[in-house]
Amino acid sequence: MNKIQTYICDGVERLDTFLSSQLGQSRSQIAQLIKKECVSVEGKVVSRSGVKLKENQLVKVEFPPAETKPALEIEFNVEILYEDEDVLVINKPSGLTVHPASSVKEATLVDWLKHRGIRLSTISGEERHGIVHRLDKGTSGSMIIAKNNEAHEFLSKQLQDKSMGRYYLAVVNPPLKDDLTQIERPIARSTHNRLKMACLEHGKYAKTLFKTLASSSDEKNQLLACKLFTGRTHQIRVHLESINRHIIGDHIYAQNPKLENAERILLHAYMIYFIHPTSKDRLSFVALPDRQMMDYLDKKFDMEQINEVINPSYIVHGFATNY
Repeated sequence: MNKIQTYICDGVERLDTFLSSQLGQSRSQIAQLIKKECVSVEGKVVSRSGVKLKENQLVKVEFPPAETKPALEIEFNVEILYEDEDVLVINKPSGLTVHPASSVKEATLVDWLKHRGIRLSTISGEERHGIVHRLDKGTSGSMIIAKNNEAHEFLSKQLQDKSMGRYYLAVVNPPLKDDLTQIERPIARSTHNRLKMACLEHGKYAKTLFKTLASSSDEKNQLLACKLFTGRTHQIRVHLESINRHIIGDHIYAQNPKLENAERILLHAYMIYFIHPTSKDRLSFVALPDRQMMDYLDKKFDMEQINEVINPSYIVHGFATNY
């Protein structure tokens, strides 16, 4: 049987603000409760978070039971870059899906987190495991996981105000012409292929800055550093496609059969930076590329040059412009 609680409003206030203070939960969690029709005011179910409450109105909340799905067995390792009571920073392997879905049969990152006992408390029923941001299945690299609700809310706000961010590495073909290339084009779901995104006028604003790092020995391919100013689905891949560049190993956007293939898409979230939820220190971590990506670089590029240009300070300094 679902737990039911009632509350009396003592003044004029937004519904989500009132319940957030009463329950000690984020407004996004309150919004989930309202979306599931678990909240009523004076006996009437409400559907909007911004409903204005009047003095002495009765608010009833019916808390749904928490969903608990057993974790699948895992047969992979995830490198931990940093961990404390609030956050976990990992280097996600290429080929690992982040979230379970009906189409995903193998174990995911969420299953790995379940095995580590990372389950955030929830009031709206759905399972939450601290995923603050996502990486595509094929993309490897740095991810931050929140280990409690307070950390999750604090880190989620940083995504919005851009005090959290990542620098990516990508191997592309053909090379870019300029040292710095800015692409500022809106992105939406492709009207021709539901698996793809595309630069479309009605899409959401998106901005990416690309810096050239090194050219391959035959000068056909190029290692780039990429900085996101927004977080749209497939953003780096879509913006590159819009200027007829593609990431090596990308089977969705690089469909030219003449393009060179690779064991995996050569896109890697190399560095992550954020403000710690408790200490408020600005932290940054580097996730080294996996063997497959390093083997490719070793075969195609001058590794002495690669080791120089993937120095974190070199990359950060390269983006220290007015963009």
